[in-house]
Amino acid sequence: MSTDRLKSLRGSAVIAGVGTFGMGEAPGFTDMELLARAAHAAVADAGLTMADIDGLCTASAASTMWALPVVEYLGLNPTYIDSTMLGGSSFIAHLVPAMLALEAGLCNAVLVCYGSAQRSATFGRREIVASRRFLDPQPYEMPYEPMLPPSAYALAASRHMQQYGTTRRDLAEVAVAARAWARLNPEAFMRDPLSIDDVLGARMVSDPLSVRDCCLVTDGAGALVLTRAERARDLPGKPVYVLGGATAVWNRQISSMHDLTVTAASQSGRQAYAMAGLGASDIDVVQLYDAFTINTLLFLEDLGFCAKGEGGAFVRDGAIAPGGRLPVNTNGGGLSCVHPGMYGIFALIEAARQLRGECGERQIAGANTAIAHGNGGTLSSQATAVLGTADAL
Repeated sequence: MSTDRLKSLRGSAVIAGVGTFGMGEAPGFTDMELLARAAHAAVADAGLTMADIDGLCTASAASTMWALPVVEYLGLNPTYIDSTMLGGSSFIAHLVPAMLALEAGLCNAVLVCYGSAQRSATFGRREIVASRRFLDPQPYEMPYEPMLPPSAYALAASRHMQQYGTTRRDLAEVAVAARAWARLNPEAFMRDPLSIDDVLGARMVSDPLSVRDCCLVTDGAGALVLTRAERARDLPGKPVYVLGGATAVWNRQISSMHDLTVTAASQSGRQAYAMAGLGASDIDVVQLYDAFTINTLLFLEDLGFCAKGEGGAFVRDGAIAPGGRLPVNTNGGGLSCVHPGMYGIFALIEAARQLRGECGERQIAGANTAIAHGNGGTLSSQATAVLGTADAL
């Protein structure tokens, strides 16, 4: 699609409502039950009913035809469906296609939703990872039996350290900042104090990553509702405008990356900024998919908040923690808030809540622009969304 056509979409759709449910631990709930609670919360937050929903975007790591039972369970009859599965970035990747569908009149209100009980379920993350050996084989990696995904991200972290002098302490800064934000968020799963020494002294999972460098394994569900911007004028909540978005995929396996320190976020970010007519210096709040601490450094670099190789220096001394120069992952991120397997939708929800001024103790005063960035696979799919208030139009 041409850049001019994409720019014409800028601000044409809004996030009109958001909802979460079962954040952390939700024993007794299935993936679908969690999703349904979050979906109903988001639709109600938008001032709509399920009968108003005629578009659906959803995906799941546990089902290749996940949209079908979601339609059935929620009682929907959508005229637009997107169940593209790109891993944790999927829900951010769904935004621009949904905007096109809204513009074309294919639908009027799109529900983007996700739920996972991976922490509580008997068939959880471990079983899903094992099943992928057969359902989603990675021929250049699985024969060597790496511990995926941690070993893949450890490989990227090791390379970044060797090439740019990044240290384990730099990585620890990311985890400590995430925890500091989580302590301000009642929804966050882990809210105990966390120090640099705690991270450095934690159990090693895959050198150089300790358990505190790795995301949580939680339950949780999130949902949001997209409508055309003009419709939002009649809805109760403060609209959050989608100013830009893009998705990029360069590889499936991390062993197929051309450079372990440069991700496809460098492409998705550039394209999303172009659509939005903004740059990194214009962004007030940053929500990044922090499956591992190295992700935050890589995405800060690839999205233009600092130069390549300077991510470690950029985050030192609490620079991305509360009170720092750049608010990053203000909900606590996947490292301390929630990570039910596919985190991207929670980055979108936190960005929207910040722009709506709903974040209580962790609220960033005067926030008018935000980035939500998603990652899928092992630094595989990357999707970037630029959001803004009416003042950013």
